Amino acid sequence: MTVSELCSECGFEAICLPDGGREVSGAYIGDLLSWVMGRAGEDNAWITIMSNINVIAVASLSDVSCVILAEGVQLEDEIRQTAEQKEINVLSSQLPAFETAQKLIGKI
Repeated sequence: MTVSELCSECGFEAICLPDGGREVSGAYIGDLLSWVMGRAGEDNAWITIMSNINVIAVASLSDVSCVILAEGVQLEDEIRQTAEQKEINVLSSQLPAFETAQKLIGKI
């Protein structure tokens, strides 16, 4: 499933979608950035509540297919622009992280 399809089927808001055709092949939930860097897999959807600039850096280093910000978290405009430049897909879910992950079951 692509990030665009995931966004549409799960009802997530697309904050930044420069590469919506990217495939999603798993998920990882975590907020400790160093932990995520070492454990999130390539092409995973990374679910977090963190929204600082370091999230974009970790997403790039980990090569995740998208970041899903849980609990309605949004990005500041400057951070969203950086995500666009680095081609990091960022979505937002109104649900808590666990319930956001449940939406992904059977889709990826």
